[in-house]
Amino acid sequence: MPFISNIADRFRAEFVARIVTALSGGLLVVALGRLLGPDGYGLLYLAISVFGIADFFSRLGITKSAAKYIAEYKETDTSQIRHIIRFSFILNGISITITSVLLYFMSEIIAEFFSEPELAPFLLLGVLYVVFGNLVNYVRRILQGFESIKSSAILQIHKSITRVAFGLGLVLFGYGALGALIGYTLSFSLVALGGLFYLYAKYYRNLPVGRQEKGLRRRIIKYTLPLTVTGSANLLQNRIDTLLVGFFVGPIGVAYYTISEQVVQFIETPMSALGFTISPTYEVLVQKGDRNRAARLYENALTHGLLLYIPATFGLIIIAEPMIDVILNTDYSGASPVLQVMAIWATFQSVSKITSNGLDYLGRAKDRAILTVIVSIVNITLNLILIPTVGVVGAAVATVIATGIYALGCMYFISTELQLRTLWLTRYISVIILISLIMSGPVYILADYITGFVSLFFVVITGGVIWFVLSMITGFITMEKVKLLL
Repeated sequence: MPFISNIADRFRAEFVARIVTALSGGLLVVALGRLLGPDGYGLLYLAISVFGIADFFSRLGITKSAAKYIAEYKETDTSQIRHIIRFSFILNGISITITSVLLYFMSEIIAEFFSEPELAPFLLLGVLYVVFGNLVNYVRRILQGFESIKSSAILQIHKSITRVAFGLGLVLFGYGALGALIGYTLSFSLVALGGLFYLYAKYYRNLPVGRQEKGLRRRIIKYTLPLTVTGSANLLQNRIDTLLVGFFVGPIGVAYYTISEQVVQFIETPMSALGFTISPTYEVLVQKGDRNRAARLYENALTHGLLLYIPATFGLIIIAEPMIDVILNTDYSGASPVLQVMAIWATFQSVSKITSNGLDYLGRAKDRAILTVIVSIVNITLNLILIPTVGVVGAAVATVIATGIYALGCMYFISTELQLRTLWLTRYISVIILISLIMSGPVYILADYITGFVSLFFVVITGGVIWFVLSMITGFITMEKVKLLL
């Protein structure tokens, strides 16, 4: 089937990029965690959390809106795409300039707010971090709109490799946490400039040019608004917890929380890749009037994702403590209970990754925006209650509850757009939970014997083999499906 084959090809490309990103990120977690210690590592990622807020306000929902309309007009009128790219790039440039100036002048105030004077130089450098990080995201999103997932993946791979080379390299040369940030910024700058040149040479200058459709700019801006609301709420949901941990607990708490987050982000790589790959395809199928195929595409993506992530959640809860001690050291043992809670987040994230971006392409950005605002308010409220009383674990609990509500809400919205087989999905998920429970028994017994990398690897592989055999027996995994992805 050419359609499935094309999806598989694009998924492989994005998956490889995400794997490279995950592996490079894992290397940075281990290396920087050991080289910088909890204080330096926490300070670095407290600064990056601040940049996350600045980065959002530098791009708002502009790039996603442009990508949505590129995916639409790619099927109907390609002569409008140059207008979309040019207008979105100008809007993006204006937002970058305003945000960068504000960050520069507010750096001292932000450092004083966190009572961390050492944060100030990080924030000044953060101006360039935000500018080039924004441009990398812009190119990736525009390429996604073209369904040019392979090109976007190559861009991501370059970013991941150069980030490790420059960031870790400067730390090894003795420049500390600030050196790591300088390395990240150098990486973003090279990738952004190369990506913009590729976008111009490969797509922009080769597109046909027609008279700009009346109201096109207005529609781009209009669709940007709900995406901006969604992004703002997501920002609060994904960044406010780290900032509140930094405020109430300090850099060490940020280190524990960030380590746990990054472990989960590492294992969610396949679902992130799949969600990024197929989101514009929903719009393409709907434009062709084939909603049934779009529904089956979503169902298969969701269930195969849960087949991976529900067992991963069970396993991560069991081995969290020895894994942290082995991979980092006992200085980070306080991260273990945080990681056990965040393991549940992995399953909810797998659902939202495959669902949320698809809603944007299906024209449901406004509904997702309302849901995200509600969930963000819940998340902030829970963080303010739980962090002062429970500490870093409280932030993890708040994140899990909020993400669970969000994932279920997104599933409801997409079910109103695509006719999903609810009973079929329920039966499928029930069997996955049973597989996870059976797998967890041997892993729980073997976890007591984890003393180093070899034993940790053995336990993980054992759990993986049990999961694979059970999945083959139940028919969830077949050799045909495996061959399709290889």
